[in-house]
Amino acid sequence: MKTILPGQTIGIIGGGQLGRMMALAAKEAGLKIAVLDPVMDSPCGQVADIRIVAQYDDEAALEELGEVSDVITYEFENIDYEGLKRVTEIAYVPQGAELVRITQNRIREKAEINASGVPVANYVAAETFDELKNKIGEVGFPCIVKTAFGGYDGKGQMKIDSENELNKAESLFDHSACIAEAFVPFEKEISVIIQRNPSGQSYCLPVAENIHKDHILHESIVPARVGRNVLEAAEGAAKKIADHLNLVGTLAVEMFVMKDGSIVINELAPRPHNSGHYSIEACNVSQFQQHIRAICGWPLRKPKLWSPAVMVNVLGEHVAPLKKVITNKADWSVHLYGKAEAKEKRKMGHVTILGDQLDSVLEEIDSIGVWTK
Repeated sequence: MKTILPGQTIGIIGGGQLGRMMALAAKEAGLKIAVLDPVMDSPCGQVADIRIVAQYDDEAALEELGEVSDVITYEFENIDYEGLKRVTEIAYVPQGAELVRITQNRIREKAEINASGVPVANYVAAETFDELKNKIGEVGFPCIVKTAFGGYDGKGQMKIDSENELNKAESLFDHSACIAEAFVPFEKEISVIIQRNPSGQSYCLPVAENIHKDHILHESIVPARVGRNVLEAAEGAAKKIADHLNLVGTLAVEMFVMKDGSIVINELAPRPHNSGHYSIEACNVSQFQQHIRAICGWPLRKPKLWSPAVMVNVLGEHVAPLKKVITNKADWSVHLYGKAEAKEKRKMGHVTILGDQLDSVLEEIDSIGVWTK
């Protein structure tokens, strides 16, 4: 295990908002940042010391990143696995490449979650649409058909309510093999962000309750409005998965909470996560600070929640109305990511609001007019 100290350089593959917030956390501690991204003026590139502008699978660019960096991390999982694997041979990548290989592919991901001993929805994997038709009886209807590769914010998946609708899923196989999951009649969605350093020390951030709109995360409410038994089960499941995968860095574990309080694991993300942004203001250590501590080989800090909080995403259509009200909102912490164009449904930033009365905060968000048409 290497220890990375202030003055040394962290290389980040990916220049989006997660890389930007990682970089800002690292710079607080006196670390330098190199970023590889196809866009010169990426959100992370705006705050980096070194910008390498190239595609993620560009061998020369990856080699250059390895040469200028003392440790390398990544800010999203849909990077080039083969390229990342080559980088591990020439540079220090404590997270390795295997976690990316697993989480890029839903079939592998489901198998590894199962192997860790925690529950997932009943599912089948299929290489072709004909194979899916033959296997669909094992999961029944309704079900969710998802591409094995790619897909985020609801893309690359389709709910199928009956056998008559199954043909709608055929086009998903143009992209990759697929899985079909039995539909889970959940009551809430929650997420646990677990972070682990190379020596095996790990902590979970306080559990977030997530509200989605149009398959995109809208709000994260912390603490999640669930019972103590659910919180303990969620954290226990996240720890089992992290230990099974020999995690270094950050893993976000998305889960469904059932009516009886049991949990079912939905998806994994091997990086800081949208639902953990609240931790910047609401905790004694943010998910980004803890991620930097983990990859640098530092001891982790036990997270503590200073205050209940709601994080609400700012999409492209919210930017203009947000700017009209922020000068009147002393309690709002506004984060905008430096993206040039405010496209509809594009994540442009987030707002975190602390408050002891979560219901009042949620009412304020609904009534202010920024997030409602």
